[in-house]
Amino acid sequence: MKTKAILLLLFFGLSLSCLQAQSTDISKVKKGMIKVAILYPNGEGKTFDMDYYTKKHMPMMADFFGSSLKFMSIDKGIANGIMPDKPVPFLAIGYFYFNKLSDYENAVKANIEKIKLDIPKYTNIQPIAQISEVIQ
Repeated sequence: MKTKAILLLLFFGLSLSCLQAQSTDISKVKKGMIKVAILYPNGEGKTFDMDYYTKKHMPMMADFFGSSLKFMSIDKGIANGIMPDKPVPFLAIGYFYFNKLSDYENAVKANIEKIKLDIPKYTNIQPIAQISEVIQ
């Protein structure tokens, strides 16, 4: 499953190196699960502290989600798959997997101020969130 996801992302212009922020078993991802992707677009003047993100921010998020978080992972952009001479489109992408959308929404609502205050500690990028249903 992880290999298919990487190949799909390569098709769309990303080449990613997956850094495991929490022990995960992506092979247990099931159809119907909710996948939340938090994307950090690259651009002039954009900064991203991967060390802080992996050691502080993502573990904090995992604590907020508790047992409702089934898996999480982090991708670090390393190359542009379609135009190798161009910069990566995303510096990083964080993924969270849940059985129910409400598990994500409730935890974010309860902790939104803490989340907003933590973002400037590792990036000056306005993250983009995409919530999807796992199909395959």
